[in-house]
Amino acid sequence: MMKLFEADLTNAQHANAVVFLLNSYASSPEGGGKPLPDEVQENLANALQKRPEAVVVLAFEDEEPVGLVICMEGFSTFSCKPLMNIHDVFVAATFRGQGVSRRLFERVEDIAKARGCCKLTLEVLEGNQVAQAAYSKFGFSGYELDPQMGRALFWEKKL
Repeated sequence: MMKLFEADLTNAQHANAVVFLLNSYASSPEGGGKPLPDEVQENLANALQKRPEAVVVLAFEDEEPVGLVICMEGFSTFSCKPLMNIHDVFVAATFRGQGVSRRLFERVEDIAKARGCCKLTLEVLEGNQVAQAAYSKFGFSGYELDPQMGRALFWEKKL
């Protein structure tokens, strides 16, 4: 039986599930194809636990962790309200196509609404058509303020 809940990262089962699922994601082609460094695996749950803006939602099938969403609350200056950025999404390969991501997103949306958030945001790789289709089904679309200026791009500068 599938259970979804907001993770309690002081609970060892939840903390281990977060590391296991995120490592599975990182090891997949969509996540870069490399396992998380040992230091990240050892410290991730504790570091997330210290961040009050972090929201982690887990899906378990019986005792098996099968899905994960990690979010960070941010702030929309244009709306003067919080927003929820969906940072990581992963569903175990054997559970894809069964509505797990939809259920995870519904839970995140409920949490975001309860926190007074004005929107959900996320990034997706151009080549990840499966994720894009799932996100579109859930109501996500490219971000733009003015069509003449085009859609927003996600950039980074490593420090």
